[in-house]
Amino acid sequence: MSDGTAGPIDVLVVDDHPVFRLGVRTRLSAEPDIVVVGEADTGAAALELVERTAPDVVLVDLNLPDIDGVELIRQLGAVAPRTAPLVLTMLSADAVTAAVRAGARGYLLKDAEPGRIVAAVRAVAAGDSVFGPQVAARLLGGLDRAMPDRMAFPDLTGREREILGLLADGLGNATIGRRLGLRSKTVRNYVSNVIGKLQAADRAEAVLRARRAGLGESRPGLPPTGGRAEPDR
Repeated sequence: MSDGTAGPIDVLVVDDHPVFRLGVRTRLSAEPDIVVVGEADTGAAALELVERTAPDVVLVDLNLPDIDGVELIRQLGAVAPRTAPLVLTMLSADAVTAAVRAGARGYLLKDAEPGRIVAAVRAVAAGDSVFGPQVAARLLGGLDRAMPDRMAFPDLTGREREILGLLADGLGNATIGRRLGLRSKTVRNYVSNVIGKLQAADRAEAVLRARRAGLGESRPGLPPTGGRAEPDR
């Protein structure tokens, strides 16, 4: 993996169509600042290669034979939080909201111009987010319906709101840190800031207020997906 300031961008291509993988590899390899470090045709093979090669970017097709790409993106967030998943798929843009919630940094359809794919790889490697025009329109529409009112907690920064949402999903500090690529101490500091800004008595009250405002996937007062919330670690 490059250090973000020097060296090439290491890319892993995950797609079950060998001809498409060859085309993407050939196009990316023509760029002096991009190196394709491997190819995978299944999610399991992709995870194994990620552990071996630590790529900066993983190009992910959502239609894989063993697990779907959204689940692969979730697992990448756990095992390689510094790797940026970039979706490149033929599936409808309807899937974009699920992919973004799972941790995708970008979402392009396979009919995107090759130059746009190259630019997207560079952008997500630099920490930006990239979405094709059709995808962006669908994403904005989905977020308008699925996300809570942004003014519910106007004093929170974007990162604080993101962490509050993960708290509302029942995640502990250690899991949040792995997902966001942050140290546990940094997460604890964010949580303390959130509790202070919400003027909540404690973490539990902050989570309850977040769920009532629509953050997280759970109904107010219930642990996420009907299970037990993770302990604070």
